[in-house]
Amino acid sequence: QLPILSRRRPEVAFVGGREEVKFRDVRLFLVERRMGKSRRNFLSNLARSKGFCVDDALRYVTQKTTQWMTPETHDKHVLHISWFTESMSAGRPVPVEIRHYIQVTKPESAVSPYACQRRTTLDNHNKIFTDALEVLAENLELSGNQGPSLAFRKAASVLKSLPAALRRQEETQHLPCLGEHSRAIIEISECGSSSRVEEILNDERYRTMKLFSSVFGVGPKTAENWFCRGLRTFAERMSEPSVRLNRMQTAGFLFYEDISKPVSRTEASALKIIVEEAVICVNPSATVSITGGFRRGKEFGHDVDFIIKTPEAGQEDVILPAVIKRFKSQNILLYSDLQESTFDLRKLPTHCFDAMDHFGKCFLIMKLKHEQEMDARAGKDWKAVRVDLVAPPLERFTYALLGWTGSTLFLRDLRRFARLERGKLLDNHALYDKNTFLPANTEEDIFAHLGLEYIEPWQRNA
Repeated sequence: QLPILSRRRPEVAFVGGREEVKFRDVRLFLVERRMGKSRRNFLSNLARSKGFCVDDALRYVTQKTTQWMTPETHDKHVLHISWFTESMSAGRPVPVEIRHYIQVTKPESAVSPYACQRRTTLDNHNKIFTDALEVLAENLELSGNQGPSLAFRKAASVLKSLPAALRRQEETQHLPCLGEHSRAIIEISECGSSSRVEEILNDERYRTMKLFSSVFGVGPKTAENWFCRGLRTFAERMSEPSVRLNRMQTAGFLFYEDISKPVSRTEASALKIIVEEAVICVNPSATVSITGGFRRGKEFGHDVDFIIKTPEAGQEDVILPAVIKRFKSQNILLYSDLQESTFDLRKLPTHCFDAMDHFGKCFLIMKLKHEQEMDARAGKDWKAVRVDLVAPPLERFTYALLGWTGSTLFLRDLRRFARLERGKLLDNHALYDKNTFLPANTEEDIFAHLGLEYIEPWQRNA
C-alpha cells in the first residue's frame, strides 16, 4: 500500500532587496509564532514593497507581538498587528497610539524582577523572612550603605509578592533579586530566628540610631552625629547644651508622644474632611485626594498625605499659603513648613529620579480633636498628627498622584523599567519619550505609555 502524501502549502519566497527604502528610522520585526512562516514572508514582502525596513532577526525575544525599533535610541515598541495593518493601508508608519501597544506581562508562574510588574497586597505570607531582611536593610541604611540596603529591600519585596509561604529554602532558587546573603537569612529564619538579625536588634548603635531617627526632622546624619557625641537617650540629648535643634526637630520633640503613634484610617478620614473644608473655602473648584499608604489600603500610617487638584492654571501656587492661613485662624496648626514650587519646565526631563519633586508642598503638624474622650493625663482633647500636602500643576497631577501613592520600591522599579526597558524617563513630574512629554489623564495612561498592565494602588505594597 502506497503512503498517502499530504500536500504541503507552498512557501512564499523572500523577494530580495530591490525595493526603495523610504522609512529608514523605523525597523520592523514580525514575530513568527502562531503566524506561520508563509504569512510572515508575505507580510515582510508587503512591508518592503511599501518602503519599510524589515529585520529577519532580533535580539529581543517576544511572543505574539510585532515590534519596530528606532536605531538611534534602540527603543523598542511592542505593538499589536493592528499598527502594521494601518501602516500598510496608509503607505507610511502611522503614529503609535496607546491602543496599539500590547501589554507585556509575565506568565503567572514567573516572578518579574521589577516590582512594577508584581502585584503585592498587604497579605504578606512570608513575614518571618521579610521582617528579618528589613532589619538588615534598615541597619545598612542608617549606616549610609544604600546599595546593600536596597538589595535586601528588593529581596523582601519579592517575598511579599508570593501568593503562599515558602516551605523550604530551595524554593527561592528561581526567584529574582535574592542574592547569597538574602538566601542565607531565609535559611536561618526557617528555624525561627537569625543570629545576625538578633545581633543587630541588640546592637547599641542600631537601637540609638533608630530612636533618634524616629524624631520628626532628624535624619541618619544627625542621628549619627548625636551618637558619636555619646548621646544615647532623649534625656541625654535634652541635657546637652551644645546640641542645637532646628524648627522641625524642635516640633518633633515637642509633639513626639503623639506623632510617634500610628495614625488610623478613621483619623485619616477625619483629617481629609478638615483639609477638604479648608481647600474648598479657598477654591470651590479644587479637590483633595488621599495618597500614600492609606491609598494603598493600609489601616495605619505614620502620617497622612494629601494631593490637591486645582482646575485653573496657576492656582496651585496660591492655594497652599491660603490653606495654611485658614488652619492658623482655626487654631489647629501646630507646625508648618511651606516649600514653594520650584517646578521649571526648562529643567525637565530630569535624571534625579529619587529626589523630592519640585511641586509646591507643605509639611504640617495639626490638631485632631478626639471625638469621644479627653486625654486627662495630657490635659488636652486633641492629638497632634503629621500631615503633608502637595499641589502640582493640573497637567502634572496624574504623575504626582502616582509618585505620592508609593510604595518607594514600586516607584523606583517603575522608573527603572521605563529607563531600561522602554528608553523613557519617568519621575513625579512627567514621563518623557526622548524629549517629548507624554500627557496622562489617569494612572492607566501612564502604565499604557510604558506597555505595562495597570496595577491598582492596593497592589503596590512592594
